[in-house]
Amino acid sequence: MNIEFWLIYVSVVFMASIIPGPSMLLALTHGVRYGYKKSISTALGNTLASIIQAIIAISGLSIIFTTSGILFEIIKYIGAIYLIYIGIMLFKTPTQNMLNIDNINENNTSVFSLFSQAFFIAIGNPKAIIFFTALFPQFISANNTPLLQYILMTITLGLIAFVCMMIYSIAGDKANVFLRTSTLGKYLNKITGGIFISAGCGVALKS
Repeated sequence: MNIEFWLIYVSVVFMASIIPGPSMLLALTHGVRYGYKKSISTALGNTLASIIQAIIAISGLSIIFTTSGILFEIIKYIGAIYLIYIGIMLFKTPTQNMLNIDNINENNTSVFSLFSQAFFIAIGNPKAIIFFTALFPQFISANNTPLLQYILMTITLGLIAFVCMMIYSIAGDKANVFLRTSTLGKYLNKITGGIFISAGCGVALKS
């Protein structure tokens, strides 16, 4: 892949990744609740899911997802249910626990819990596989080894996914001080929980 094609690819993937969605909202929420350092686990969970989805797309298994409506629907509904579950948990979280990073860190919140939340939310979006299936061939050059190009694109994709998640996590971490003193902070857990629940219902009901 020549540098021009690679830069275009980076731009496309970055723009697609940075758009606010359930994964980015989770990164923002974890940044607010746990600080950006612990949220590295969140970013890694999302990154692993993205890499797995890219590998599925590259290996040709995406054909199963595009031809098997039942499998696609099962994964979609599992993802939707998980989004609703996360939303309910956030909705029930007391406001002081939502914003007190020091107290949460003292309780030794499991980094695996943050990792798994991000992983399952990302992996529960089968449309990402279809997106990667359509995206990758556009940047493959017949003059170079396809496998090496796919490896480069997958690594690039993983790095971009990680960076985008950390951007939101750091933004959430920086916003914590403001939210502690603002009226919005009192309702942040309700707002974010409601958004997750709405997103889950939207995914489940969307044809």
